[in-house]
Amino acid sequence: MSEPFDNVPFPHLPLRAAAGLAVFALVATALARYYGVGTVLQPESPVRMERDLRFVDRNSSAGAGFSAGGVDVIDARTGARIDTLQPGSDGFMRATLRGLARERKRNGFGPEIPFQLALHADGTLTLVDPATARTIQLQAFGPSNSGAFVRLLTAGPIAETPQLSSASALAAPSPTR
Repeated sequence: MSEPFDNVPFPHLPLRAAAGLAVFALVATALARYYGVGTVLQPESPVRMERDLRFVDRNSSAGAGFSAGGVDVIDARTGARIDTLQPGSDGFMRATLRGLARERKRNGFGPEIPFQLALHADGTLTLVDPATARTIQLQAFGPSNSGAFVRLLTAGPIAETPQLSSASALAAPSPTR
């Protein structure tokens, strides 16, 4: 016995229509992304306070490797050490910097170009890597995580004592700018 649909031809029109619809959707999506259809661009708020920073790994002379050791935070304009990220502390800051350092290394850049930390008039806090043109909106990660970076904006130089911890550096009064 033969099946009842053995002699019925396959309906190609619905299959072609579905394929055409899928191709149309892909082309429309690509064009919309390319031309920015549906995106809202807001002008960047003016910068109220900014600081150029370098991060130097204490365990490496190459710097910006962000291993498990301490990381010195250097004001790139003055060359003064303003903080030290101790091992086991400042996890968000260390993870953020590790990701940026990895991207720099992948693109063939080293630690010589300083990062730009900026507080904008609208309250946004950004960390910009001029080497890779990457910008991180730090306030998106919550007040405690962005607060770790805010303290670097106003930190003054700290004394060059080898046993100084970041906790005691924060407790010590810093000169006003």
